[in-house]
Amino acid sequence: MGAMSLYELVMDIVRISVLSDNYVFILHNPIDRTAAVVDPAEAQSVLRWLREHDATLVAILNTHHHGDHVGGNPALVQQFPDLVVYGGANDRGRIPQQQVFLQGGDRVTVCDRTAEVFFTPGHTRAHIAYYFPPLTPDEPGDLFCGDTLFAGGCGRIFDGTATQLFTSLQQLCQLPDSTRIWCAHEYTVSNLTFALSVLPEDSPSQSRYREAIALRQRHQATIPTQLGLEKQTNLFLRCHDPRLQQAMNTPNPRETFSRLRSQKDHF
Repeated sequence: MGAMSLYELVMDIVRISVLSDNYVFILHNPIDRTAAVVDPAEAQSVLRWLREHDATLVAILNTHHHGDHVGGNPALVQQFPDLVVYGGANDRGRIPQQQVFLQGGDRVTVCDRTAEVFFTPGHTRAHIAYYFPPLTPDEPGDLFCGDTLFAGGCGRIFDGTATQLFTSLQQLCQLPDSTRIWCAHEYTVSNLTFALSVLPEDSPSQSRYREAIALRQRHQATIPTQLGLEKQTNLFLRCHDPRLQQAMNTPNPRETFSRLRSQKDHF
């Protein structure tokens, strides 16, 4: 294996808890001490980590324009004026300091790793996600999906549509089950509480709810989650389940999703 291959294998993912329930993710190459940040809600915690690890921020990867995902952009650009700010093409004018306007199918290279860009509208009309494929068969890939997919749930619909969000989630479900899901909020317990209000006897949801409660009682994060686990326990990915369709009073998976999302909005 050549030096470049060894070099490419190194990308640490650091999870930082900010605001009330947001997660900011720092992608770090410890060999050349470069870093990228996904959805910096605020700057100070990111700058503190970068100082402690003597790392240079080279990129911001924004999934969408909401303030709790882009609030740190101005201060980070001020501190690192050469960094590149990435975001969705349809977010033009909505993400502070955005320089690169991405569409589904594009690729982004940061810290010597290349991500595939997915267009995942629904939560917003311009939402994108970043997927770093595994470099070896025995490793998981990593998906940074912002507010599209949550552990046990999905994002609320703002200026997108339920049909868009349903389609976006189906797209993400085509990734390998081993994919690690780095979603941007700690909503797992509340999402599973809702799931059990819809299907009280669902044993996968019951088991996962107990596990999530135990983690949070120990002040531990439930993120990252895994796509295979989401397919088993996340009702929003199970809209073909006859029991869920019965609970939503429709045999149509897309309509099941729409009614489930609407019910969650009022839960």
